[in-house]
Amino acid sequence: MFDKLKSALSSLTQMATHSALSKEQVESSLWEFEVSLIESDVASEAIESINSNLKTTLEGTKIPRSENKEEFVRGELKSAIRQTFQKTKSIDVLTLIKEKRKKEKNSPFVILFLGINGTGKTTTVAKVANMLKRNKLSVVVACADTHRAGAIEQLTEHANRLNIKAIAQSYGSDPAAVAKDAQLYAQSHGLDVVLIDSAGRIQTSRNLMEEMGKIVRVVQPDLKIFVGDSLAGNDAISQAKEFQKFTDFDGAILTKADADVKGGAALSIAYVTQRPVIFLGVGQSYDDLMPFDLEQFVNSIL
Repeated sequence: MFDKLKSALSSLTQMATHSALSKEQVESSLWEFEVSLIESDVASEAIESINSNLKTTLEGTKIPRSENKEEFVRGELKSAIRQTFQKTKSIDVLTLIKEKRKKEKNSPFVILFLGINGTGKTTTVAKVANMLKRNKLSVVVACADTHRAGAIEQLTEHANRLNIKAIAQSYGSDPAAVAKDAQLYAQSHGLDVVLIDSAGRIQTSRNLMEEMGKIVRVVQPDLKIFVGDSLAGNDAISQAKEFQKFTDFDGAILTKADADVKGGAALSIAYVTQRPVIFLGVGQSYDDLMPFDLEQFVNSIL
């Protein structure tokens, strides 16, 4: 991940001399670094923030001879990247669920999954269900994608493999009604969590996005999670912006992170939406879901 940024680090360290760094030196090296950020699918807003932070720190800085130049610049770069996440609040899903269930025993915790087709959204729902089951929480899934052929069968098969209940109606049914049915089922059976798999939305389709808004109004989910494809680059960023505008989602899960050699999606989505990345999908099995760890992410970049 971030292969281009790793190579760009060398140009940044080369400019760090024992004398004070001039404005011209900093701007020259940051230009090359900015190009590497663009090539890594980092959003322009995030690039401006990172470069601004680096300029402020590096211009006029004199690195002592006793200090390792590379480690100094590396440390400043880590700090600049951390700052792009500073407006996001981390989300501990398990803690939120347990807190609500303790306060409202008759009210299940509802999570709505959002995103376009092809991102791995339905599989992600199954992975989250598996994670919750491993933590002794009871789950029901709602097959609220009533548009895509095979979507209901796909999620039902996942549910059967995980030995959990799937609530479904026929294709063409009102997705909000399916989601509500699952919520009522969980409430009547004392289940902890409802996971709603919604139809893949084309973010430029206002009618479909408004339908998503209807689901939100009807079930009032406790968490709305955007599922994005790490490999989609700038398209994933534009999708996140549009979904945030219509649904004000709470956090994101990025799929296919194990195959992502650029790594710009996590950095960009967190910055432009000011919402945290909660999990990363790192494979095809149900266990291939890992919590997003900022320090691990930053260290993997550098």
